[in-house]
Amino acid sequence: MVELAGIIILGILAQWVAWKFKIPAILPLILIGLLVGPIAAEFINEDGSKWIEPIWNGKKGLFPGESLYNFVSLAISIILFEGGLTLKRNEIRNVGPVITKLITVGAAITFFGGALLAHYLFGLRWDLCFLFSGLIIVTGPTVITPILRNIPLKRDLAAVLKWEGILIDPIGALIAVLVFEFISVGGGVGFTKAALVPFGKIVLFGSTFGFTFAHALVFAINKNFIPHYLLNVVSLSVVLLVFIESEIFAHESGLLAVVVMGMVIGNSKLDNIKELLYFKESLSVLLISILFILLAANINYQDMLLLYRWETLALFLAIVFLLRPLAVFMSSSASKLKTKEKIFISWVGPRGIVAAGIASLFGSKLRAEGVAGAEYITPLVFMIVLGTVLLNATTARLFAKISGVFLTKSEGILIVGASKVSRLIAQYLVDNDRHVVLIDSNQNNIKEAEKMGIEAYTENIYSDNLTDNIEFNDIGFLLALTGNAEINRYAVKKFGDQFGENGSFRLASKAELEYGKISTEDGVFTLSDDFNNLMDVTENYPHIREIPIKDIENYNLLLDKIKADKDQIPLFVKSGKGELHIIAAVDDVLEKEIDAKSKLVYLGKEIKQQPN
Repeated sequence: MVELAGIIILGILAQWVAWKFKIPAILPLILIGLLVGPIAAEFINEDGSKWIEPIWNGKKGLFPGESLYNFVSLAISIILFEGGLTLKRNEIRNVGPVITKLITVGAAITFFGGALLAHYLFGLRWDLCFLFSGLIIVTGPTVITPILRNIPLKRDLAAVLKWEGILIDPIGALIAVLVFEFISVGGGVGFTKAALVPFGKIVLFGSTFGFTFAHALVFAINKNFIPHYLLNVVSLSVVLLVFIESEIFAHESGLLAVVVMGMVIGNSKLDNIKELLYFKESLSVLLISILFILLAANINYQDMLLLYRWETLALFLAIVFLLRPLAVFMSSSASKLKTKEKIFISWVGPRGIVAAGIASLFGSKLRAEGVAGAEYITPLVFMIVLGTVLLNATTARLFAKISGVFLTKSEGILIVGASKVSRLIAQYLVDNDRHVVLIDSNQNNIKEAEKMGIEAYTENIYSDNLTDNIEFNDIGFLLALTGNAEINRYAVKKFGDQFGENGSFRLASKAELEYGKISTEDGVFTLSDDFNNLMDVTENYPHIREIPIKDIENYNLLLDKIKADKDQIPLFVKSGKGELHIIAAVDDVLEKEIDAKSKLVYLGKEIKQQPN
């Protein structure tokens, strides 16, 4: 009981430390696991016992027999399902081919290159070398996401790293499973028949079960067959059911099944997707905290001594500085990614929970079966995991600045409130090549935005989830356009520093307009209109239009005419370079903004001709 409670307490403490110092949680988790496991046994406890013993050894321990392996398998299935939920098709429109090549061509380079390195540096038999290289293919969202959250990057660049991290997990796991099948049947004996047939069954049953059960669960939720208070636990039970059923029909196919299930649900029209994602994310945090401490504590000190040789450093350096860059540049050779972006992707390749978890599973099983050299698998993979996480977590931000991918000025726009007028403004901004994100607690508004092809999320402005969303890492403008004046003020006050580095704007309240208590310094979106005015004009004339501006005098006359007409509301000044400036914020520098090709952007009834 003390051990189990200790793992949970230490795990959450490690998560807090990771949040506080903005590092991937895997780093403090592994270090804690090594401390309470092999380090305590060798240097602290006189009797040579660990503070936390994962496997039952007759006197103490948490999991008898293969119970630890079963627990790790189920936990990883839930983590991968949660990762699959976050994958959205619209994020890879511009970088889809790069991601596809990274998880195919890039994975093949790492697979064969890693095996060659392991064989010639450590002298391991080829099947174990390929098992090792299959495990180090994976990166993983649990280590990539914390890094991306703290670095402002272009959306396409962040999407490549995010999608690679999630999609490569099951691919690396499946390759490792295939190699494990080879080893289990005696290496080359019956090589094709005994290993490729089970692999085909893995792909068939995994994808079929995942796809079918995902649609069944979405149908049941949308038809209200599941009460709201049981939504999360029923979804969890279905994930475990899919994993187990798939495993029964094809051993080791469960991981693929849950990833496919998560991807299908994440891209479906599910009303409660955000609530489901929050629950799975919280559960994943707890499971990751427990898993990493357990797996690190399960390593023995003698296993760590196996790495005390120069070949270990050579292997690590070759994987980081040779294989990873080669895989990235080969995979992105025909893409629109710039050289500096390819270099940054090459640098950020930390390994995560799937590599560590499956290495512990397979390494222990092969060692128990007496396979020569199997004792190297777990410590070698843990070395790669810990080394890459430590390297990337501590240097990624600095390297982003050095390589030139760090966004010094974020041009994305976050709009709080997804009403009809917000959607109209967002559509105009998107058409003018701006990255726009809409958030609203009203799911109907979000659905309407998504129908228009606008990126939108169901979010509560009073929650802290916005600060953790990597899709917002290029946001530099904040527009609070809800019908609630207090929410608008709160949004600007709470998130202005993070998302409004280039400007935070809100709608004025009716009282502010009536008593004239506003100015350009108040950060208002328009000095003469509140939410009701915007909605009235939108209902009657749902169009955002442009009209040329000749000079500053012409602009002032045009602006006075528009303000006098209740059927038009001025919004932006569009320069000849395509830059958009909110009118309420540019009055003091307007002469510098207006040129011969400038236009006034307004909402409402079309102006037939300019005044003389």
